[in-house]
Amino acid sequence: MDRSVDVAIIGAGQAGLATSWYLGEAGVDHLVLDSGRVAETWRSRRWDSFRLITPNWAIGLPGITYAGDDPDGYMTRAELIGFFESWAASFNPPVVANTHVSQLEAASIGGFLLTVAGEQVRARTVVVASGGYQKPHRPAGAESLPAGLHQVLAEDYRNPASLPPGNVLIVGSGQTGCQLAEELHQAGRRVFLACGRCPWVPRRVDGRDFVWWFKESGFMDRTPDKLPSPAARLFGNPQATGHEGGHDLNFRTLHATGVELLGRFLGADGSTLRFADDLAASIDFGDARWADIRGWIDRLCARADIKQPAYEIPAPMRIKTRTELDLVREGINTVIWTSGYRPDYSWVKFPIFDDMGFPVQVDGQTSVLGLYFMGVHWMRKNKSAILYGVGEDAEIVARQIVENRS
Repeated sequence: MDRSVDVAIIGAGQAGLATSWYLGEAGVDHLVLDSGRVAETWRSRRWDSFRLITPNWAIGLPGITYAGDDPDGYMTRAELIGFFESWAASFNPPVVANTHVSQLEAASIGGFLLTVAGEQVRARTVVVASGGYQKPHRPAGAESLPAGLHQVLAEDYRNPASLPPGNVLIVGSGQTGCQLAEELHQAGRRVFLACGRCPWVPRRVDGRDFVWWFKESGFMDRTPDKLPSPAARLFGNPQATGHEGGHDLNFRTLHATGVELLGRFLGADGSTLRFADDLAASIDFGDARWADIRGWIDRLCARADIKQPAYEIPAPMRIKTRTELDLVREGINTVIWTSGYRPDYSWVKFPIFDDMGFPVQVDGQTSVLGLYFMGVHWMRKNKSAILYGVGEDAEIVARQIVENRS
């Protein structure tokens, strides 16, 4: 693929396609390169029974909104892929599928050089929209597990039948960890969940989905400078689920069903697994975040003259937990890692990343003329990387590209 293009967008997920939509509207020549197909991450890195946690009415991408008969439902993986395909068909983005960009560097004559399957593409402008799920993270101590133990990354899990017989330890208690714990428990497996610090929120508050409250209160419009630290960009989204019409799913509901909650995973010594005695602190952290969210709801109610909800505020949760488990005695034959992701831009050969690996940018624009990012967690706002918010950032990035070209 030795060719030149005005603008190269790397990634054909919601961020890349949204940027393509706005560039197409502006008449800008561009290509969208993806190592797979349109919406590949949703296709290949989600389990069989996956459902969105965002209700259908909240999905808004440039040029399309949800028009089905279940606005308060939660799309399955197949429905979401179909939604993406319909959206792409509506504006025909110039996607080059199955095209892996292995390196991005400066071209000697100016602009950028993209290495694609040993060939090169030259671009005047580049938008890196490779998604927020790049490098699966395994916590310290992961390497100490016995070599013969079956281990699965969350992105490689498909369904309970795909695992060997026996009980399951899930390490990581964000949205994915909780949903897999519920699914495996319902399938008859005994499930152990190693928990970290995660926020939670009721699925519905005063009859309205929590996403409505997040949207209307401005919670999703928070900017990075409002975070307590740069590391907070890695905090998980609130524990919840879109299964069975959408319901609460958190430490309390999982404990009530019989999932055994444990503290943070520390490592293994032979067949003995070790966990921190910090479950209470993790639960308190989530409760504190729910209190923060209630503050946003209260302020919305005050300024919009909405009746304040009658909140259900649970008492502090204190249960006796174990700090050691024996794999053999407990019949644990599988460990699933759902401990999040980290940025991986090692293929981008420019010194524009902070200590955590995130690109340093303002409204998507970096210090390298012509190099932009899209779909990064907390790029501009809390909603920057999600289906509900990515379009706003795409419009801003596309506008900058058009203005800088002239």
